[in-house]
Amino acid sequence: MPQTQRKPPTPNEALTKLGLTTPLHLLHYYPKQHQVIHRKKMAHLQPGETVLTIGHVVRHRIKEARGGKLVVQTWTIHDKTGRHRLMCTQFHKARLPYTSMQWRRRQNQTYAQGSLVVVSGPVKHDSYAGCLAINGEVSPISPKQIASLPSRVLNPVYRLSKGLDMGTLQDRIRAALNTTTLKDPIPAKFRQRHNLIPLSEALAQIHFPASPSQLEAARRRLVFDEFFYLQMALLVRRGQVPQRVKRQSLSRSLLKRFQGNLPFALTGAQQRTLNQVLDDLTQTFPMNRLVQGDVGAGKTVIAVGACLAVIEQGQQAALMAPTETLAQQHHAKVTSWLEPLGLKTALLTGSTSTKERRILLSELLLGHIHLIVGTHALSSAKVRYADLGLVVIDEQHRFGVKQRNALLNKGKTPHLLSMTATPIPRTLALAMHQDMDVSLIDELPPGRQPIITQVLSQDQQSHIHRLIEGQLAQGFQAYVVLPLVKDTDDSELRSAEAALDDYQRAFPKYQVGMLHGQMGTEAKTTALNAFRTGQTQILVATSVIEVGVDVPNATVMVVEHAERFGLAQLHQLRGRVGRSHHQSYCVLVDGAETEASAERLQILAQHQDGFKVAEADLRLRGAGEVLGHKQAGVPKFALADLMRDQALLKIANSAARSAVNQGRRLRCWDLMVAEAQRRGHLEKALRHTHLN
Repeated sequence: MPQTQRKPPTPNEALTKLGLTTPLHLLHYYPKQHQVIHRKKMAHLQPGETVLTIGHVVRHRIKEARGGKLVVQTWTIHDKTGRHRLMCTQFHKARLPYTSMQWRRRQNQTYAQGSLVVVSGPVKHDSYAGCLAINGEVSPISPKQIASLPSRVLNPVYRLSKGLDMGTLQDRIRAALNTTTLKDPIPAKFRQRHNLIPLSEALAQIHFPASPSQLEAARRRLVFDEFFYLQMALLVRRGQVPQRVKRQSLSRSLLKRFQGNLPFALTGAQQRTLNQVLDDLTQTFPMNRLVQGDVGAGKTVIAVGACLAVIEQGQQAALMAPTETLAQQHHAKVTSWLEPLGLKTALLTGSTSTKERRILLSELLLGHIHLIVGTHALSSAKVRYADLGLVVIDEQHRFGVKQRNALLNKGKTPHLLSMTATPIPRTLALAMHQDMDVSLIDELPPGRQPIITQVLSQDQQSHIHRLIEGQLAQGFQAYVVLPLVKDTDDSELRSAEAALDDYQRAFPKYQVGMLHGQMGTEAKTTALNAFRTGQTQILVATSVIEVGVDVPNATVMVVEHAERFGLAQLHQLRGRVGRSHHQSYCVLVDGAETEASAERLQILAQHQDGFKVAEADLRLRGAGEVLGHKQAGVPKFALADLMRDQALLKIANSAARSAVNQGRRLRCWDLMVAEAQRRGHLEKALRHTHLN
């Protein structure tokens, strides 16, 4: 049977596909760009340019084409300045209203011979008619209106869907602007104070701006709105935290014994952060705090201090890490700290054997395990806790919201302490973590030296070998990191396997090991332990060592094809060295050797501060890449740009705090909340927090 030809979608169906089902949807469907159209006389028109021109109708025709499938409308126009007339053509699918006699009569009356019209669109040469032609827009205009026409027009360009053309969408948006009455939720006094135009004016000018300055004013107001309603939603959600029955009190005897056993004293930044965490644990609502600290700043000590405070209350704590390697390292460290205090720890990952898992889960449910460390396996359905009081998430941006909440739902209303060594720029912290308290450990342990960072080309291997040889001769160790495990036919990048052979030949007196993600758990553990204990002096690896590897004796980090890594990732890799008082080195080998690549990598050579590196990474790659696509909370804005609009974000942040503090005393409060809800921000704030 012959297949029936599928009918193309109607404009209404295409609008529905784009989610534009109401006038409000249309008003907030912003143009992706504005095309500049210059006003010109016909004598000055050139093929290839997009223009606006005015003339009188010499001839107007409506006819059918393609067997009645199309209605073709044509105008011949002249303005007395050019030798040639201008032909303008519009094609309409043969459906209402274009097929009705009433529409045709109205068009013939509007565009009668001699009537004045304004025409806009791209100019081309019509070889068949022997004249210039425009397939664009034609509108009637009066002589009085000509004086008010600008010398150039900013024509909105939208993303379209099949069955919907630009002219139809523009007409629908114009109709929505003319028929929709909007109440502005932002008070007039506040708008005046911060130079924000009214909402109705902003929506009109973002679509059909009268000038570039009015377009920028419209954008500024609408960007403010995007920031403001997101900030307010997060703050409103924070005010809806379920209350605990009574204020908690803490006994700090375990914590004091723990600190007394440490071979070092906490830095001022660590002590300040620990005090903030302990204060959170005494409140009538669950803690929701993010601890940021550069690589090696000592976040784990803070986490263990919080765990001890909760354990002394008779509850359990869980520490979730993104990789088995990091989970194993955390477990080894916390076990050495907690065993002298008579507390039991356990490790649960995907590699835990069935027998070990069965025993572990039983002890966890009975409350015999005080602190459990693991990967996302901690949140699996069969894992049950006697009384989970605190969840610690390390490298929290590597987990999705669902994974995080699955673990938090194992307790009644557990506290949440998130940690990250990937510095989050202040702009992102404001945009994403308004519902969290943020602590910053901005002080490294005493005695740490800045890591000397160099950017070298691939033909400077001899320099790299001399550096490694010198450090190995002093008894230190080195990492070599590459982006690929194996050579591939479609890539010229050197792989870890190829580098292993090269380094074994170059350093025959030393042991060279390998570590990558494709190895089994046992093989990875063996390779890492051999490096930790000094059995191997050079570790060739992939980015699997980015987090969770702590070998103070390692003083050299070489990253080959460094252009393939993000700046924040390179900063993390650099943090694998410099973990003792010995001078350490990081060599970034630029495989691209372009000006842009060299400039980008030089950011790391110039800055030790992870926050400056993160800001640069945000500028270069955007929020989604910096935080990782798994992070469901990455804000998606229609107009706002987190780097360009930092000043406006701060204004919106302050305004949202003021609005939430005043609450229903503001006459426009209900309008504000309704707008935040319409944008989906309140719903997202509820869904994306563990306090739901």
